[in-house]
Amino acid sequence: MENTKGSILLTGANGGLGCGIVRRIITTPEFLHYHGIYLVRDASHATALKSMLANAPASYSYQILSLDLSRLPDVREVARDLKARIAGREIPPIRALILGAGYVDSGKHSWTDEGFDTAFVANYLGHWLLTMMLLESMDRECGRIVVVGSSSYDVEHPHHKLDGHYKEEKWNVFFREDSLDAIVHGTWSTNEEAVHIRHAGTRRYGVAKMCAMMMVGELQRRLDADPILRRVSIAGIDPGVMGTGLTRRSNWFTRVLLWPIIVPMLALLLTWLYPNGYVRTIHKSAGDVLMAAFEAGDEIRGKLLNGSEVMDVVPEAADMQKRFMVWRDSVKYAQLDEQDTGLAQWQ
Repeated sequence: MENTKGSILLTGANGGLGCGIVRRIITTPEFLHYHGIYLVRDASHATALKSMLANAPASYSYQILSLDLSRLPDVREVARDLKARIAGREIPPIRALILGAGYVDSGKHSWTDEGFDTAFVANYLGHWLLTMMLLESMDRECGRIVVVGSSSYDVEHPHHKLDGHYKEEKWNVFFREDSLDAIVHGTWSTNEEAVHIRHAGTRRYGVAKMCAMMMVGELQRRLDADPILRRVSIAGIDPGVMGTGLTRRSNWFTRVLLWPIIVPMLALLLTWLYPNGYVRTIHKSAGDVLMAAFEAGDEIRGKLLNGSEVMDVVPEAADMQKRFMVWRDSVKYAQLDEQDTGLAQWQ
């Protein structure tokens, strides 16, 4: 790997957006100089990713690793292995850490072995722990973390007004208490209290994505003050609605017709008319993610992008007191300690 510029680490690489990002990487000459580290839930079944990589040039170096982000011990094991291999120069430092994996339970509520809400850990806490443990393995001159978000974190988004996910007043604010306890343990937005269980699932997904957006601003603030990692940056991005397999746990119409057939057809026209609109092609969003990782300058440090445009985070995500609470409880539930991370202000 003497000729590589660094590594691109991508979670959710076997998903729709993940494969779209990989397609962009292997068809763009400048990205072929980076070593690919592709994390999937089960490397033995990553058929879409493997099919995509079969088209890569023979000289392209990459590896596919298994990681179930809802299993925190697995996150620790993979992160420690990567840290050791990067420290030993077996693979190059991480130039881009793209947190692209997503999990929507669509009302099929489940818990991890630790008793945590699966959607919360898979979408946020697992990514947070992975990032914290890999910070010292980042390219310290220009390393960038990209957090793939979702409009589900915005209770005022027009789509939610139409569908009624946050119609009741009690859902207009995610954090009404000074802890994440109810959210982490899945007693917040339960199926039993929902008129439609898919609404409960969307809210659980939304609050996890809210935490991810809060992570962007809070981690950047801490990186800016770090004596070693101050040149590393982080940005969030809303890729829009795409025809991916994210809704595979939904009803028959949604998972068989709407998302894989109707949405992609609409996306071709809507992306042409409104490049950063609500519905987009995977190709467009994949390009936006890589732009956020490589092309944009320091002006997006700690910021959120809507496709290719900078946008403001919602007020709750910008609340410093709530951001600190989410960080504090992330440290607690992930059981992070000083030996796990290179970040000076990790507590």
